[in-house]
Amino acid sequence: MKAARARTPRRPRKATNPTQKDPVGVYCRVRPLSRAEQECCIEVINGTTVQIHPPEGYRVFRNGEYRETQYSFKEVFGTLVAQKELFDVVAKPLVEDLIRGKNGLLFTYGVTGSGKTHTMTGSPGDGGLLPRCLAMIFNSIGPFQAKRFVFKLDDKNGVDVQSEVEALLERQRREALPTPKTPAGKRQPDPEFADMIAVQDHCRAQEVDEDNVYGVFVSYIEIYNNYIYDLLEEAPCDSIKPKPPQSKILREDQNHNMYVTGCTEVEVKSTEEAFEVFWRGQKKRRIANTQLNRESSRSHSVFIIKLAQAPLDADGDNVLQEKEQITLSQLSLVDLAGSERTNRTKAEGNRLREAGNINQSLMTLRTCIEVLRENQLYGTNKMVPYRDSKLTHLFKNYFDGEGKVRMIVCVNPKAEDYEESLQVMRFAEMTQEVEVARPLDRPLCGLTPGRRLRNQAFREELSRKLELRGGPVGAGPEEPSAAELFFQSFPPLPSCELLDINDDQTLPKLIEALEQRHKMRQMLTEEFAKSVLAFKTMLQEFDSSVASKENYIQGKLAEKEKTITGQKTELERLEKKIKTLEYKIEILEKTATIYEEDKRNLQQELESKSQKLQRQASDKRRLEARLQGMVAETSLKWEKECERRVAAKQLEMQNKLWVKDEKLKQLKAIVTEPRAERPERPSREREREKPLPRSVSPSPAPSAPAAPLRARRSRSAGERWVDHRPPSHVPTETLLQPRVPRAITVDVPSERALARCDRYLLTHQELASDGEIQTKLIKGDVFKTRGGGQAVQFTDIETLKQESPTGRKRRSSPPDPDPAGDAADSEWTDVETRCSVAVEMRAGSALGPGFQHHAQPKRRKP
Repeated sequence: MKAARARTPRRPRKATNPTQKDPVGVYCRVRPLSRAEQECCIEVINGTTVQIHPPEGYRVFRNGEYRETQYSFKEVFGTLVAQKELFDVVAKPLVEDLIRGKNGLLFTYGVTGSGKTHTMTGSPGDGGLLPRCLAMIFNSIGPFQAKRFVFKLDDKNGVDVQSEVEALLERQRREALPTPKTPAGKRQPDPEFADMIAVQDHCRAQEVDEDNVYGVFVSYIEIYNNYIYDLLEEAPCDSIKPKPPQSKILREDQNHNMYVTGCTEVEVKSTEEAFEVFWRGQKKRRIANTQLNRESSRSHSVFIIKLAQAPLDADGDNVLQEKEQITLSQLSLVDLAGSERTNRTKAEGNRLREAGNINQSLMTLRTCIEVLRENQLYGTNKMVPYRDSKLTHLFKNYFDGEGKVRMIVCVNPKAEDYEESLQVMRFAEMTQEVEVARPLDRPLCGLTPGRRLRNQAFREELSRKLELRGGPVGAGPEEPSAAELFFQSFPPLPSCELLDINDDQTLPKLIEALEQRHKMRQMLTEEFAKSVLAFKTMLQEFDSSVASKENYIQGKLAEKEKTITGQKTELERLEKKIKTLEYKIEILEKTATIYEEDKRNLQQELESKSQKLQRQASDKRRLEARLQGMVAETSLKWEKECERRVAAKQLEMQNKLWVKDEKLKQLKAIVTEPRAERPERPSREREREKPLPRSVSPSPAPSAPAAPLRARRSRSAGERWVDHRPPSHVPTETLLQPRVPRAITVDVPSERALARCDRYLLTHQELASDGEIQTKLIKGDVFKTRGGGQAVQFTDIETLKQESPTGRKRRSSPPDPDPAGDAADSEWTDVETRCSVAVEMRAGSALGPGFQHHAQPKRRKP
């Protein structure tokens, strides 16, 4: 019989439903720390959210703040999750879709050492996703598997179906080969991996079409340095010059699906046999020891499970030889190599080249996901760069809507992998925003369902009837069968022994008995024919009633299907609306998050500004209080200064008034004297001997301090002075020169000099307003301080000043002056004015610096 050609693995693009899309399912698994004392930077918040925070001593932002970041996934599995729980949530729906004729892609992604291979393969006693997928497949289709070589894959991504005779010949031909490609399914599994496939839960799919026969094919490839290698290829043994493995080529079939040409595909009939094939290829996979992982995968591995299924014929006996009814679905389990940084792995040479190719292929995958996301979100039509990497080129059909895509993100919570884990989290969160078109269910074959069960029931009933007719195998004599009872009901045969030739009774009796039996047989035959006819009539009536019921049921089903179609349409509309609302809610949540962050920033800024304003107000109040104190102090000071100046001015005016009064009295005395008897003005010598006559008018108020001054001088007669004369002292030509008895003259005052004296005198010179040199003698008392030092308290100031007589104004004369009187008055005035006047001032007196008063003129000794 000629083998029929089946469809290629995936259906054409028209089989997808563009209105229904599912997002890429992204799951996160956190592996436990290898050592308890390691620092952890990832924390599971709830079943869908993880939080990653920078480790101690690591700055994330420029302002030095430490900020935690949360990422949400479809589901998050913590460090204590079991492999079965992970399988039930992630991989079990993909296996159910595989049995329904749909494709699926599951891959693990993460940094090196994050547990990807453990998640996919498992460990002894705890199998991973791959052995559990194989166990579920064979638990579900085990009784319905076709015999080996009934399905036969071709080299163009298609499948052929053969009759059982052709399959038998093919099996015999393969068994005759010296090295059979098909592993023996009867032998015990290898103890090296026996614990991995010893799954105790016996998981199976709920909906399995029992009217189909199934065949499972597996293949195992790796993508190393952007080349594809077949891990199941049997290389010829040549110990002298071994041949390196040849890379494979990607091709596109007639339905634009990608496949690897020349790849070894093995038909398997049990979980043990399939995992043995996987383990044989796993030993050839490239791994290496790096700084971060002792057994680091240096390539991307792809384990492909193909499930071929074809319906039985109408009798439920043989496989239907129609290629349109054959379906080939595919499940790809991908273990991606871990992304890594060469400065951490200390890779060199081949390891460095491998790391570069791994990172490049993962970057291409990320770029493709970003472009797909941008095209779907913003409606653009950018070209997705699938061909930049063999990894993305092989699985581009899945992202174009040829199956369901799921990804498991494996992360290591240790602090050393913080930066790599952060990049993985960002990529994973972006991946789940990509939507993949949902493929439609396969069409029905049109044959009556339940054919296999009816055929089995017919066979069992036929066997039972045959057993009833022929008797049960091994039945004892005490339990006669129904046939024996039937034959016992016939008339017994007489003795057939002829002893005499003239015996004419034996044969007639035998003939009569046989005729009776013949009549009874005819009667039974007629009854049986009548029963058969009645049974046929009953069967026809039953068939007609079944047909009518089937028509009625079909009508009801059509109505229900119409209702279901309407409900599906409504559900699709509501789902679309829900997705739109969810998208809007997500946008609003992101906007609200941004606004809340802005609000927090503004609140922080407002609080800082308020604190700054409060500090400024407090500083302002303190400054105002200080200024008020300074103003009050300055006002009090100036009030005292004004009072002192007013008192000094009053004193000065009183002195001037007293001088004018004296002069007026003298002038009056001169005027009232007769001119002829004008006395001669005494000479200077006599004037020195005899005091000048003065009026008896009271002396002005400032003359009062003269007595304390004289008392102080008399008191200081036995005291010692420190005469401080600066080096810049200019000698003057005044008659009155400062002379200090018992004085120690110094240029710079010293503690030693001050300790030996009781009084201090500072000679200070400055330029007066009229250009003459003015000498000030500043006097003070020397006191001992509590610390053992010396302090000076200034008490008096004496001023020595020389004035030019031509620069001073003359006193005004009366209207009718007398030349002789004027000369005498002028001469007296000059004598009085030209005398040097010593001015003293006590510290704290009413007179301040810069104000003088005239005292009694000093007289020289004769």
